[in-house]
Amino acid sequence: MEYSIFDIIGPIMIGPSSSHTAGAAKIGYIARGIFGEDIKSVKFILHGSFAKTYMGHGTDKALLSGVMGFLPDDERLKNAYKIAESKGITYSFIGDNLGEVHPNTVKIHMVSEGGKEMMVMGSSIGGGKVVIIQINDLEVNFNGEYTTLITKHYDRPGVVASITSILANNNVNIAFMKLFRHSKGDYARLVLESDEEINNSVLEEIKKMKFVDEVTRIDKLIL
Repeated sequence: MEYSIFDIIGPIMIGPSSSHTAGAAKIGYIARGIFGEDIKSVKFILHGSFAKTYMGHGTDKALLSGVMGFLPDDERLKNAYKIAESKGITYSFIGDNLGEVHPNTVKIHMVSEGGKEMMVMGSSIGGGKVVIIQINDLEVNFNGEYTTLITKHYDRPGVVASITSILANNNVNIAFMKLFRHSKGDYARLVLESDEEINNSVLEEIKKMKFVDEVTRIDKLIL
């Protein structure tokens, strides 16, 4: 009997490689969560070993599945091309040198039906673990292993303190928190990882805050 690599089903993934399939699917899934909209077109720029082996290891299908919202253990991963085409999603894979980054790195350019665009770059660092290292032109660093709150806001006194107060009032404990900005007073991104789930009412309260433009929640990846 002949088997496809996508018939190899492990405890956390479809496919032969934790780095090239499970990790790739996680990066795509997190990128879709950050983007926050259905994707109309997507371009994957592949670096290093991702660029060299993406078809043989199923990285292409894994990435495409991730941006459609499928986790690494989803059986639909092996039919990613057909599903994307049925949804009218256009996609492309390009090999390139992304600089001094991990060999398993991809830059994902996403466009929505309404024309919204976003770039997310992430690396698969082994054993199915990933790290997101860039959102548009802003460097970040988080891994999707916790419920993650990401805000885009103006860098003003008290904004971060108000966000953390809202979380505290709703019994959400902060595990890790990082603030990224280009310069004082400009746009900043808060990446906050929590031990607890963050419900929709908390998100809505933060969205109503002055100086906050965007709020995104990425649920903890449980595999």
